[in-house]
Amino acid sequence: MDHYMVTLAVLGLAALGAAILPRLLDGVPLSIPIVFLALGMVFYALPIGLNGPSVDTEGQEAERLTEFVVIVSLMGAGLKLGRPIGWEGWQVTWRLLGIAMPLTIAGIALIAAGPLGLPLASAVLLGAVLAPTDPVLASDVQLEGPAEDDADDVVRFSLTSEAGLNDGLAFPFTNLAVAMAAGGSWFLGWVVDDVVVKLAVGVLAGWLLGRLVAHLAFSVRSVTALSRTSEGFVAIGATLLVYGVTELAHGYGFLGVFVAAVTIRNQERDHEYQQILHDFAETTERLASVLFLVLLGGSVVDGAWDGLTPLGVLAAVAIVFVVRPVAGWLATAWSDTSRAERIVIAFFGIRGMGSVYYLAHAVTEERFDAAREVWAVAILVIVMSIVVHGVAATPAMRWLDRRRAAA
Repeated sequence: MDHYMVTLAVLGLAALGAAILPRLLDGVPLSIPIVFLALGMVFYALPIGLNGPSVDTEGQEAERLTEFVVIVSLMGAGLKLGRPIGWEGWQVTWRLLGIAMPLTIAGIALIAAGPLGLPLASAVLLGAVLAPTDPVLASDVQLEGPAEDDADDVVRFSLTSEAGLNDGLAFPFTNLAVAMAAGGSWFLGWVVDDVVVKLAVGVLAGWLLGRLVAHLAFSVRSVTALSRTSEGFVAIGATLLVYGVTELAHGYGFLGVFVAAVTIRNQERDHEYQQILHDFAETTERLASVLFLVLLGGSVVDGAWDGLTPLGVLAAVAIVFVVRPVAGWLATAWSDTSRAERIVIAFFGIRGMGSVYYLAHAVTEERFDAAREVWAVAILVIVMSIVVHGVAATPAMRWLDRRRAAA
């Protein structure tokens, strides 16, 4: 049997399913990622001689695939956000980034270094890679697109903006783990380079390049304006341009892409081209995420969980059901959000492709003594998050919308 052709056929079927399933599952407490994850597990479990991706030997491939999906999803997430960046309109987002994210990293690292007994560098790595929430797999609890009014929807806006920004802000913590694993005198270099310089360059490059793309799209003479082309692939071009230039400028490309997307969105907010850009980015993201989910399912059935222990399973449960919810609840204390909104924001810390990217990036940069255990726990958390949050998303958002309507 030609395994390559079988793989192409299954991926083609999955791509067709990505177009059909949103309508079939509309209103059903079952998310599309669950379906494709299950498809991957079934496909690679069949006795046809196929082996799923190995976390030991294919880290670089996983890094590149997830890198592309994440940067495209960051562009799509940024293009959804119609509020100008500021303290008042983004206050819950800043709380989630400044309070919930560090608390999540610290909580996971304590569990990993304590009950799991992982070396400190590996414990910090596990916390860093599982801190960012996912802009790809959390669509059911996020804004649908530029046309949606986000003025009064603090939950969807906050979860969308958090997922967009914390995918860039996880880099300093991941690099902290890499520096700790490498040893030597690392602290000052990490603070200056990985925290100050790369964050500043990421924000500045994203803003400048976002202004440039917005100018080319909306402000140049109408005959040469990109918006006149009605071509959505400009979103992918802008994504790759911003990511590549920001990385070459020694900044965080993830952060640059998201900042650029928000900058573009806040130029000509009511222009119909905003929707075209978002839709193309979302379509590309959906197709790439299908591939990721099928391969993730294959990885699960072919050894990704071999490093799991009973304590590792308990740690994964605690991360999903305790660490993020508690951190999110504390972060939103004394805010303007209602109790129901705080519950939903705190609970839906969905993990996914960003976690795989950061982990693959770290283990290709430096050797971690407990890398296999970190992979096993991280992938279990991602799978649990896909299933638990995927099933809970529709009922939770309906419950929240009903409470708002009754208020």
